[in-house]
This record gives sequence, structure tokens and C-alpha cells, in this order.
Amino acid sequence: MAMTATEKHLARASGKSVVKPGDVVVIEPDVILSHDNTAAIAQLFERLPHGRIMYPERLAITLDHAVPPPSPSHARNHQAVRRFVREHGIRNFFEVGRGICHQVLCEEGLVGPGMTLLGADSHSTHFGWLGAFSAGIGRSEVAALWATGELWLRVPETIRITLSGEFKTGVTSKDLTIHLIGQLSSEGANYKAVEFAGDGLNSLTPDSRAVLTNMMAEMGAKNAWIAPDDITWAWLENMMRRTRPGDYRERLAHFEENALYADADADYAEEHHISLGCIEPVISCPHAVDNVLPLSEVRETPVDLGFIGTCTNGRLEDIAAAAEVLRGQKLRARLLVIPASSMVLRDASEAGHIATLIDAGATVGTPGCGPCMGVHMGVLAPGEVCISSANRNFRGRMGERDAQIYLANPAVVAASCVAGYIIHPADLL
Repeated sequence: MAMTATEKHLARASGKSVVKPGDVVVIEPDVILSHDNTAAIAQLFERLPHGRIMYPERLAITLDHAVPPPSPSHARNHQAVRRFVREHGIRNFFEVGRGICHQVLCEEGLVGPGMTLLGADSHSTHFGWLGAFSAGIGRSEVAALWATGELWLRVPETIRITLSGEFKTGVTSKDLTIHLIGQLSSEGANYKAVEFAGDGLNSLTPDSRAVLTNMMAEMGAKNAWIAPDDITWAWLENMMRRTRPGDYRERLAHFEENALYADADADYAEEHHISLGCIEPVISCPHAVDNVLPLSEVRETPVDLGFIGTCTNGRLEDIAAAAEVLRGQKLRARLLVIPASSMVLRDASEAGHIATLIDAGATVGTPGCGPCMGVHMGVLAPGEVCISSANRNFRGRMGERDAQIYLANPAVVAASCVAGYIIHPADLL
């Protein structure tokens, strides 16, 4: 029986030769992800009778959402996470400043082609850009995974989105993602897998691919996936040489041996074809990600703050795009830039991008999620307007409920902070 890539991943993880949409399978994930919420999950875990973590080597824990801790309660939470890590011998623990869980686990080679990850974060769809199956689950499910090492899932139907051509100048994968969510709605992929295909992927960099799989969470997807190709393997080899110099060959060989690919005659619940050359710069308007308009229709909307960062658009390519816009400019609106990881921060610094941002008047923060979750590092005051490269613009997402959040690609965010209103970089005087 022909299978999609998602079906193949779940078949392997459940020890079955074949699965089909609607099947309920019990899987053992390779990686179990949690972050600052680890302390709350630990409280649930401690109520279970098991007493110990089944596979501590499968846990990966970061401190990334409220870092450095903005209040005593957050500091106590971090303290509890560190205690939990020590008591249970969790090796894959990443401290304050290392960065956002999704970015860090990719950089560290903990996730790669053919692997399966379940995480206590809704944007765990992220890892699909590496050819992995990855999905977000709830805290109680993570506690159960810690105790038993397994969890049941329903095999999702799969949507295939075929990309062709190349973007026009000034258009990015963030525009593509917002366009897709606007076309299919924020519920368009509810509990479905989204698999990307087509020669259009050849023009997408690793950084821009991660935007696609990450933001499929905003379309309701259970997981998202891109087949490993030469671009994937080149990125992995470069990254593994940097973060795992002692065993990078073995890790690459493991990924190559375990990579999975969809069968050519697999069945899909839906198919969509997108010509990248037809995508225009777009904006998600308050207060829903699928409230999408062409940038031209919201041009000159005044902004108070711009934010570039998060697991969606806080990588080197995003910071470089902002720096290119800001070179020689001065800001009229505040701009906060938070790299997705310490590695991104270092690379951006060495390339001179951070100096360019600072010279223009931007603020650069500690690698992590920043104000995306609405508790610190740039939350909004009543009535303020933010243009952001993040993934969500729900009411109250970044502070006061009557603040407004527009989502755009990083270059548009930077240009809008120069102008003081929403504008395309090409239109800056």
C-alpha cells in the first residue's frame, strides 16, 4: 500500500508495516520536547505511579519562553526545571540564552530526517522542514510519555501543497505562508498533515523552509513535512560540523539511513498548487492570522513597535534582511530584534548585522521567545500597534487586549519602523 511521508513515519514509530488515515496507533517518539512548561508537566508526572522517566535520553528541555526570568515566579519556575533535570539525569538541557527550543534542537542535531518528535509546544510542526515527523501535544500527554515512552495518535489525512517557480523580489516564504493561511483559513488543516513538494522548494533556503512548517500550526496542522534534499543535507552537514564535531559523520549517516520519503502514488485528502511567482507581499491583520490583505491595502497604517524574532522568523536570514533595510537609516518606530538562538546571535554579530541594527536605533534581546508570549521584553501598551514577524496576532497575544498586531516578513517590519507606518522596503524614500 502506497503511503505519504507522514504515514510512513507513524508506521515506523508504531512498529507497523502499513498505516492509513484514521488508524489509531501507539508510537514511541525519538524525542520528547518541553521548555519552561517542564515544571508544570513535572507536577503532573509526579501524580503518576511510575516514579521514573522511562527514557530520559529522549527528553530535550530548553528554557526559552521567559528568559531571563522577568519575575520571581518565573525564576522559581526555572529553578524547578533545573532541579528536575538534575534529579532525572536529563542530558539534553539547554539553559537561558541558548535559544528557542525548535531552533536549538535543529542546530544540535537532536532531530533530523526520519525521526519522530512530540513536543509540549504548538509550533512543534517546525521540525518537518528537516524531513521529520513532529507534532505538538498537551502537558498531560507529555507527562504520560515521560512515564511510559509511548502515546497513541490518530493517523492524519494529508494535504499536499506543490510549489513551482520562484518568488519575485521582495517576497518571502513568510508571505507564502500568510497567503496559504488566508486562502485555506486558520482551520484549513485541522488535524491534517501538510506535505510540501514541487520544484519551487529548490529556491527556498533552509531558513525560509522552516517558516513554512512552523506556521502550519496556525492552519491547524497536526504536522508539516518537506522531503530531505541536497539543500537539507548541506545544511545538516555544516551544522553538525559546528555543533557535533566529534560525531558529525555518524550523525549524518544515521539521518541518511533513516530518511523517509512519500510514495509517488500515495493518496492525498487535498492537493493545492502554488506558483511562487504569483505571491505578493501580504499582511495578517488584527486579530486573526487568516485575516489577510495585500500589503498595499494596509500601507501607511501607523506603527509604534516592530518585532523581529520567534521560532518563525528569528534566524540569520531574517536578521540579515532587516539589517539590509536599516543600513544607513534611523528608526521612527521602536524595533525589537531577538535572535532565535545564541548561534544566530553570534553569526549575526560576526556578519555585522547586529551593529547595523543598533546603529539604526533597534534593541537587541536575549535569544528566546521574547514578547511573543506576551509576558516580557516588549509587550504592548493600550492602543499600540505592532508589526511583527512572529506567528500569532491574537487579541492580547503581546500585551494589552486592545493593542493591534500585524504580521509581515522581516524586511517589511524593518522598513515600517523606518517609516513609522506599514510600507514595503522598496517604497522607502
